Amino acid sequence: MKTALVAGIDIGGTNTAFGLVDRQGHIHDRSTIPTQSASAEELVKEVSGEIKKMILNLGPAFVLKGVGIGAPNGNHFSGCIEYAPNLKWKGIIPLCSYFEKELLVRAVLVNDAKAAALGEMLFGGAKGMKDFLFITLGTGLGSGIVSNGALIHGHDGLAGEVGHTVIVPGGRLCGCGRQGCLETYCSASGIRKTYLQKSGIEDSLEIDSAYIFERARQADPVALDAFELTGQWLGLALANAVCYTSPQAIFLFGGLAKAGDFIFHPVRKYFEMNLLKIYQGKIEILPSQLNEGDAAILGAASLLWKTEL
Repeated sequence: MKTALVAGIDIGGTNTAFGLVDRQGHIHDRSTIPTQSASAEELVKEVSGEIKKMILNLGPAFVLKGVGIGAPNGNHFSGCIEYAPNLKWKGIIPLCSYFEKELLVRAVLVNDAKAAALGEMLFGGAKGMKDFLFITLGTGLGSGIVSNGALIHGHDGLAGEVGHTVIVPGGRLCGCGRQGCLETYCSASGIRKTYLQKSGIEDSLEIDSAYIFERARQADPVALDAFELTGQWLGLALANAVCYTSPQAIFLFGGLAKAGDFIFHPVRKYFEMNLLKIYQGKIEILPSQLNEGDAAILGAASLLWKTEL
């Protein structure tokens, strides 16, 4: 019997990563190409060509069963990327149709953070959990909400935008066009803005979230205060989010989560402080157990393994 594989594809603003994943979450081959070097159709043809080569190189004992795609503004119901602000492709892109035409297998698409949430459930720390939140703390703040073992998609496929809940009314301008969204405060770019404001520095290219983490390790009070404030905003937002689905756990993933206790301690403190009493002491805030280099590919592949091909 041939070993079934799924192509997990993560389309980012800069690069597109893809690999072949089996049911146990083992990645048999992988690669990366620039996203912005081509139109959507050209990118699909290039990625599909590489996937075909991977399958051939693995030999006749393997067969491609499907394609799972994680992408910004990916709509699970339509199979389209819809008006993604950080991709150069404008409007509505029928991505699943493009891949199905090239590879002749079923293709499934969701928002990239939702894909990673499924990866956490199948291959990470959320194994055995049916209700949890997954938060990505990168350049922005992405999220995936799993309830009763299933991703929450909403009526139009676009549910689960925790990063675009308003935490500071009239606050920082967000890429979505609104002001005060959570991701403008609780993300790698958000903590950078907080640090610059607190330090009085107008701007500096050398200052990023990694720099602020190093300063915090050196007990820089401004860096420590930036983490405290970030944790305060995020803890409050997560406490509010709990009221909707009552999750068993909340997983934090991404560059900012790598700061360890500098971010986890204030998040947990303000989370418990703001929780409705009936939820207090019941919900863990945990680091993701997905390897960051594998998470995007595994998460995208999980879209199809979750349906038990």
